Amino acid sequence: MALLEVDRMTHYFGGLRAVHDYNLQIEPGQIRGLIGPNGAGKTTIFNLITGIYRPTDGAVRLEGHDIVGLYPYQIASRGIGRTFQNLLLWRHMTVLEHIMMARYSRLTYGLIGAFFGTAKRKREEEQSEQKAYQLLEMFNIGHLAHQNVLNLPYGDQRRVEMARALSMEPKILFLDEPTAGMNPEELNQMMHIIRQVHQTFNVAIFLIEHRLKLVMELCDTIQTLVFGEVIAEGNPDEIQNNPQVIDAYLGKEAIE
Repeated sequence: MALLEVDRMTHYFGGLRAVHDYNLQIEPGQIRGLIGPNGAGKTTIFNLITGIYRPTDGAVRLEGHDIVGLYPYQIASRGIGRTFQNLLLWRHMTVLEHIMMARYSRLTYGLIGAFFGTAKRKREEEQSEQKAYQLLEMFNIGHLAHQNVLNLPYGDQRRVEMARALSMEPKILFLDEPTAGMNPEELNQMMHIIRQVHQTFNVAIFLIEHRLKLVMELCDTIQTLVFGEVIAEGNPDEIQNNPQVIDAYLGKEAIE
């Protein structure tokens, strides 16, 4: 059984068909990529799977269980963490507070612990803070733990968002353009971080990215989406040499 399975998912916004007959299978530990021109429907697919939108038709199953119609927080608690194309960070909160807030879904001390400060609450929160610091160190932002997140450079804010998604201990990590706005040095650093996350946590990764260098070097399998439909799927070599993909998206230019 696939970890995540999407079967013939279709979605309309009014009379506009945004996604048509979309299929996907993600196996445990796999890294998959989704590429395509702007407006192809890539982020819409992320939003449909993670519960922000409800598909007009089709099925989405996580570990064999239907998740269509669940709220985003319910889907997240079942094992899908994600970042966003446009940074969605909480104003006036520190870096550490972002990670700790996301980890609350993993705490089990309940209302009694919250009101009465039980030993279980103290123990779980200490463990949660320790794990949060470990994540920040992995992303090379541990020294920024007590900084307000809005005061950080853009690249560091991206790292905070990814660490926040990973702090929920997902089975699959959705990354929506994780290197957007980054320079070549930051791109290489993010590639290293993604590899490290994959190896350390053995988490499956599904990413949208316009920087083809990252997609081609990291992904096992890549889909190309045009006008809401997959026109090609395969390994990096197959995608780079597919005439439909070249005509619709890659053009004749070399990989960045």
